[in-house]
This record gives sequence, C-alpha cells and structure tokens, in this order.
Amino acid sequence: MHDGLDSVLARRLIPVITLGDPDFAIGVASALVRGGLPIAEITFRSDAAEQAIRTIASQTDVRVGAGTIIDPGLVDQAAAAGATFIVTPGFSGPVVERCLEIDMPVIPGVGGATDIMSALSYGLTVLKLFPAESLGGPQTVKALSGPFPQVRFVPTGGVTATTAPEYLAIDSVAAVGGSWITPARAITSRRLEEVELLAAEAVAICAEDER
Repeated sequence: MHDGLDSVLARRLIPVITLGDPDFAIGVASALVRGGLPIAEITFRSDAAEQAIRTIASQTDVRVGAGTIIDPGLVDQAAAAGATFIVTPGFSGPVVERCLEIDMPVIPGVGGATDIMSALSYGLTVLKLFPAESLGGPQTVKALSGPFPQVRFVPTGGVTATTAPEYLAIDSVAAVGGSWITPARAITSRRLEEVELLAAEAVAICAEDER
C-alpha cells in the first residue's frame, strides 16, 4: 500500500530525469541519494524509461516515479515497472481515471484555472503547474492560489536553483520539479559527481527556505 504523495513531496524537490541508457539508472539514483535526495521522476521521453524505472525500483530505496505519462497504457507500463507515482505534462481525464483505478498516486499537469477545476472534480489537489516559467512563474502561482486555496502546486518547467526559493516561499507550493538537478549534459557525459553536488545544493536551498 502506498503512502500517497506525502513522501514524494517531503523534501520539496522532485528531480526530473531523462535517461537514454537504462544501465546508467543506478548511477544516477545513487548520486541523488548521496546528495540527500532519494527521489526520482523518470520521464517517458526515451525508450530507456521503463527499464530505468524497473532497475531503480528493484535495486534501490529511491522513491521512483514516471513522468511525461500521456495515455492510460503508459500508466500500466510504469506501474508494472515499479513506479510509485505518476506525473503528467497536462490534464488527461483517462490518465487520471486509470491512476485512480489502480490506486496510483498522480500529480497531473495543469496550465490554468480550467485544468485545475478538472483536477478538483476528481478529488485531486496536488497539481503540477507546467510549464511554470513560461506561464508566468511565481506570480501565476500566487494568482491561481486565490480562487483555489485547497490546491498545492508543484511548479515544473524552467525552474532553476536561482528561482526555486521564490516558488518554495509561496504557501501553496508543495514542491518544485526540475531537471536542473539532473541536467542532460551531466547525464550524457556520466558526470555523477555533478548530479550529487547539484542535489546537495538543491536540498540546502530547501532547508534554507524552511528556516
């Protein structure tokens, strides 16, 4: 039985990772753990995603989720591989319904008030604002928090180590998601020490915000 999204949001950071080589999954997961961030959202933007999730889920204690889930079939694929939460780029009723059917925690993507109202109709209140920076950044989060005080946002898309604190200072922000912790350049060139350092820096940023 999963514990919902509480442990996913506990560190207020969700590293978003696109892996081209599933054999590198353990290395990346281990680097995140060493940096104090035992959580990973593996995006279904590459053929390696399913195997990467399976490897991390079966060989580590990292809380691994599946991102860029755009149809119900991918929900089942991700669940079978061992994903413990689902993240979507936009709002899809069929995807959300499948997640609810199999009791899979889901953070659906929303781009504005209409999407938020759709999510609320399913009883979902933890929502990914995407692409956050392109949609107006922290100001948009604040504006949407007014009519939707029950929503906890996970801004993702263009968030950086510089802008993360501004988002995290907003009461309605539960966490931020981002690939700045696991940049493509570090993944492709296998610079695990860079991932570890960026994770540790991100964790420190969140700790500062909470003080």
